[in-house]
Amino acid sequence: VQLQASGGGLVQAGGSLRLSCVASGRTFSRYSMGWFRQAPGKEREVVAVIKWDSGRTDYSASVKGRFTISRDNAKNTVYLQMNSLRLEDTAVYYCAEAKDPYYYTGAGSSTESDFGSWGQGTQVTVSS
Repeated sequence: VQLQASGGGLVQAGGSLRLSCVASGRTFSRYSMGWFRQAPGKEREVVAVIKWDSGRTDYSASVKGRFTISRDNAKNTVYLQMNSLRLEDTAVYYCAEAKDPYYYTGAGSSTESDFGSWGQGTQVTVSS
């Protein structure tokens, strides 16, 4: 599986960005997807997860109400719409595909070990 993330950049606080991640290599529609992020000096953390059929989504407390994860299985793409960005959202953002098909767990219980394939990361920098 190959995951190609894009859409990062520099944005002012309060602004918006949309990240995209295109998957190739296996049947995308069978796998839950997640977005993670890693800020300098911090561990990588889960941001949002989406079930393989878009039937469920979940978010970390820090982004709930501001970020929206979605997917288009026809395009093998998962998105992360980020609104009302804050300085503390600055990080490298990674998309990831679940290790097993038809497996979903919420953001609060998701760990890196639940995901078997990772994108290369895209930098999001929020300035004041």
